[in-house]
Amino acid sequence: MTRFRKLAFILGALLLAPLGLAGTSTTTSKPPKKDAKVVESPRTRRRLARLRHRRPVVRRAALRHSRRHYEHFTTSSFAGDITEGDLYAGEDAVVRQAAVDALGNMNGTVVAIDPTSGRILAMVNQKMALSQGGQPCSTIKLAVALAGLSENIMTRDTEVRLGRRSEMDLTQALAKSNNAYFEAIGRQLGFAKVSRYAHQFGLGELAGYNIEGEHLGVFPAREIDSRLGGVGKMCSYGEGISLTPLQLGALVSAIANGGTLYYLQHPSSPEEVVNFQPQVKRQLEIAPVIPELVQGMSGAVEYGTARTLRLNFSEEQILGKTGTCSKAGTRFGWFASYANTQVGRIVTVVFLQGGRPTYGPKAAEITGKFYRALYDHNFFNTPATSVGRTEPATGVPQ
Repeated sequence: MTRFRKLAFILGALLLAPLGLAGTSTTTSKPPKKDAKVVESPRTRRRLARLRHRRPVVRRAALRHSRRHYEHFTTSSFAGDITEGDLYAGEDAVVRQAAVDALGNMNGTVVAIDPTSGRILAMVNQKMALSQGGQPCSTIKLAVALAGLSENIMTRDTEVRLGRRSEMDLTQALAKSNNAYFEAIGRQLGFAKVSRYAHQFGLGELAGYNIEGEHLGVFPAREIDSRLGGVGKMCSYGEGISLTPLQLGALVSAIANGGTLYYLQHPSSPEEVVNFQPQVKRQLEIAPVIPELVQGMSGAVEYGTARTLRLNFSEEQILGKTGTCSKAGTRFGWFASYANTQVGRIVTVVFLQGGRPTYGPKAAEITGKFYRALYDHNFFNTPATSVGRTEPATGVPQ
C-alpha cells in the first residue's frame, strides 16, 4: 500500500509539472500586465503629495552656506607703542596715565575732555586722534536724535513703527542702537535737514583751536546713492561720513554742558594750562531736548550695547553711545561718553581700528577701565581733583 501511494504521487507530479502545479517550490507569480494600474490608498497619496511639496532643506542649507560672506580684515586690532610722538606736557597726569593703561596695546586712541571749557585733558595716540577719523557707525545716531527732537518729528516716548508688529521709542532705540528706527527718522528729516544739523553740530569742520595736524573729516555735500541706502543709511550707520574723535568729543561735550559747542584746545605746556581761556564756537539750541536724549544714553550703559563698561566701573553714572561698522578691510569701534558726577563731568571718546577684536562694546569696556582708574585715584572725589583742574602733567606717574 505504501509503495502504491509513492508511485501514484510520482506519476501525479509528472503529469502536473507542465501546468506549473507540481509544488510550491516551482510556483511563480504571474507578471503584471503592462497596462495594469497600481491602486494607492488615500494615506499613501497624501504622503506622496507632502513629499512632492516639501522644501529641499538640505539643499537650501548648503546653498546658504556656499553664499555666506566672511569679511576679511587687513588692519590689525593691536599696535606697539601707541604713545610714540605724543606731546603731553600740558595734559593732566592722572588722566593721561589712566587712558594709557586702559587702552593697553589696542590699536586706538583715547581723548578726554573737560566739557565746561573744551580743554583736552589727555589725548593718547595723537596721530590717530588728529587723523581723518573713520565712519562714525552708530555714534551718528546722537546727531540724528538731536535733529529729530529739534524738528519735533518725535519725542522720547514717540513709538516709531518698525514693522507689522514692532514699535520702538527713542530711549530703547539709543540703548539698543536700533538701525531701523534711525533710518526711519532720517528719511522723515530728509538729507537737507540732516546736513544742516550735522554742520551745526561741527561735522565736516575742524573741532580744535589751532591744533597742529588736525584733519577735517568728511560730510558729503549730497545724499549718498539710494543703492547704498540713501539718507537712511547715513543716519543709522554713518555711511559716506568720516568723523574724527575730536568732532565727536566736541558734540558730546555740548550735550554734557547743556548746549555750548567749544573749540577743543590742547595745551602744550604748563604755562598754557595756567593761562587757559575757553573758546566758544557756537551755542547750540539743544538744551530743551537734551533731557529727551540722556535716558537712551544712560540705558546704553545700564542694559544696552555699552553694558560691558559696567564690568569695570559702576560707581558713577555714565552716559554714552557705541558704534561698530567696517569699511575696506578695517573695522571701527567707537564709544563716546561722559561721566556725570557730583563734582563735575568728563567726556571720553575711545576710537579703535582693526579686525574682529575691534567693536563698540570693546571700546566701552576700555572706557570702563579708564573711569575705574580715575575713581581709584580719587579724581571724582573733590572739586580740586575733578575736571577743570589746572595741574598739568609733569610726567607719566607710575
